Amino acid sequence: MSRWKGLSSGEFALLDTVFWSTGLSRDVLAQRSAFSKTRANAAVAGLLERELLEEAGLQASSGGRRAGTLRLHRGLGVLLGADLGATGLRVGVLTPDLQVLARHVESADVRKGPESVLSRVRALMRQLLTEAGLTPGDVIGIGLGVPGPVNFESGQLVNPPLMPEWDSYSIREDMKADFEAPVFVDNDVNIMALGELWRMQRTLQNFLVIKVGTGIGCGIVCQGQVYRGATGSAGDVGHICVDPAGPRCHCGNLGCVEAMAAGPAIARMAREAVEAGQSVLLAETLAATGTILPEDVARAVRAGDTAANAIVQRAGSLIGQMLASAVNFFNPSHVFFGGSMMRIGPLFLASLRQSIYQRSLALSTRQLEIQVTPLGEQAGLIGASVLAMQETLRMNGAAR
Repeated sequence: MSRWKGLSSGEFALLDTVFWSTGLSRDVLAQRSAFSKTRANAAVAGLLERELLEEAGLQASSGGRRAGTLRLHRGLGVLLGADLGATGLRVGVLTPDLQVLARHVESADVRKGPESVLSRVRALMRQLLTEAGLTPGDVIGIGLGVPGPVNFESGQLVNPPLMPEWDSYSIREDMKADFEAPVFVDNDVNIMALGELWRMQRTLQNFLVIKVGTGIGCGIVCQGQVYRGATGSAGDVGHICVDPAGPRCHCGNLGCVEAMAAGPAIARMAREAVEAGQSVLLAETLAATGTILPEDVARAVRAGDTAANAIVQRAGSLIGQMLASAVNFFNPSHVFFGGSMMRIGPLFLASLRQSIYQRSLALSTRQLEIQVTPLGEQAGLIGASVLAMQETLRMNGAAR
């Protein structure tokens, strides 16, 4: 990493600004920095010479000479990102400016334990690097998102309800079996929030990202930074109680919103609807496959099944009930929804919106926007790579 040596804190700040602002011109970079225009231009020239920055084409003309744009130099190497969910994983190779060079998606079960799952992640990373004509030595940073509370400093999960075998497991040490690059680990919803923050170039300062899948989690962006709390458990909203008389959650408590409205709960309510004779369509699915999955409920919703519609509306209402309290407390400008349950379709989002607006204070929702995350199912992969690049810059800046 010799090219990092000798850089000032101001030069690292310029690199950070370029990373967070796609297609930035020198003039705009100078405006956003603490440097004068002359000093900023001199610093940029030095960063170009050291191949930390590179020109990335010209901006559209506004009547005069077209301004050039800057990006982190692709000769720095590549980033590896991995987004682990409870039932699937995404792995990708990205450039320092987050262009995807290769990616892979497959089903997975985190309950098989860290050795099995991470061995597969490492194998996929090696495979994708080979496909892109790269080697492990080209990797400058690795970011991983995992579905549980993470101690960010140690990179270890702490009592994760969905994946108990991962408690205190050293993910960083495991990854060293194949890679020497630094490894950064965070909760899967936090990295989704990072991805959206990068997409918007930090223009939104206070928003929430909600992931609804096997579990329910919340990424919190406060004053332009992901907020993790004192010990890394901020945003673990899935274990907020919405019914003290509700079913027991895998965390041990009763009536958690996750136990009543996440993917497994939707599947459970569908089976109960079949047993009550409320849905011929879902009964046919159960008879044909022996099980009912959330995606079966989604298909039933699209087919106009009354029972399936009621299940989705109840799940959306319960999650919205919980989030109304979060909206009143935090007063975000936006709430973005992601996760596998958003594939159910518009009815689920409409139910969430209705419940949030009905139960939140008028002032909290006056300018609130609620929508599906624009990055969609790529939010976690992009966010994991944002984490890798952001922390790699910070690490090298701190070591100057």
